[in-house]
Amino acid sequence: MAKVFVYDAYTNKLMTYTLSENDPMPYSYGTTLRLREFRGSSGSNVLWTTVAAMEAWNLTRRRYGKGIYVGYAYKRIWEGGHGTASQHYAGVSFDVGQNVSSAERLRIRDAAVATKAWGYVEPISMTPRWVHFDRRYGTPACSGTTAGYPTIRRGTRSTYVLILQDALNALGYSTRTLDGICGTNTINAVKGFQRAVGLTADGICGCNTWKKLTAAVVGIGRTQTVID
Repeated sequence: MAKVFVYDAYTNKLMTYTLSENDPMPYSYGTTLRLREFRGSSGSNVLWTTVAAMEAWNLTRRRYGKGIYVGYAYKRIWEGGHGTASQHYAGVSFDVGQNVSSAERLRIRDAAVATKAWGYVEPISMTPRWVHFDRRYGTPACSGTTAGYPTIRRGTRSTYVLILQDALNALGYSTRTLDGICGTNTINAVKGFQRAVGLTADGICGCNTWKKLTAAVVGIGRTQTVID
C-alpha cells in the first residue's frame, strides 16, 4: 500500500489517498495509469502528483487512443535519477514510449502537444528514444529558466513544498512532517539549512536556496532522517 498526495491548484488543497499497486491513480482516466506505472522504479511508499498532471495525462491518452507505456514518472529527490530541478520529483513528469517505434513515439508526442495541457513537451532531438512531457506549474525562483522550482514561503502549498520538506529531512533538517504545507517547522528547517551553507536565514526557499539544497540532496539515497 502507498500514500498518495494529490495537489489541486484550483482549490489550493492537498488530498491524500491510500492505494495498492494495481489501483488507478486518482483523477486518471479508467485504468490507463495505475499506481505501479506511476511509481516506476521508485521504492517509496509515499508519492505525489497534481490534479492538473492527471488531467493532462487523460487528455493525451484519449487523443492517442491506446495504452501508453510509462518508463519513468515519479521519483523522490534523494532517490535521484534525474537532474537537480527535475519535475519528476514534483510528480508531474512522464518519460514514455520507450518500448515502441520512433513513429509511434512521434504519435504520442503529437498527441501530447495537441492537448495544450502540458507545461512542457521536450523536443524530439533531446529525447530520441522516449517522449517527455510534464505539467510544471508556478514561476521558477531562478530567472531566465522555465525548468526550476518556484519560491516557497510561509503558507505555500504544493508538491514543490513536498520536495522541499523531503530534501530538508533527508539532509537532517527536520520539518517534523511531510505534508506539502510550508509552516513554522518547515521555515525553521529552511533557516537551519541556510545558516549551514552561508545564505541569509530568512526561511524563504528562493533561487539560491534551491540551488544549494538540490545540489546537496539529489541521489544521496534514503537517510535515517527521511520522513514518510
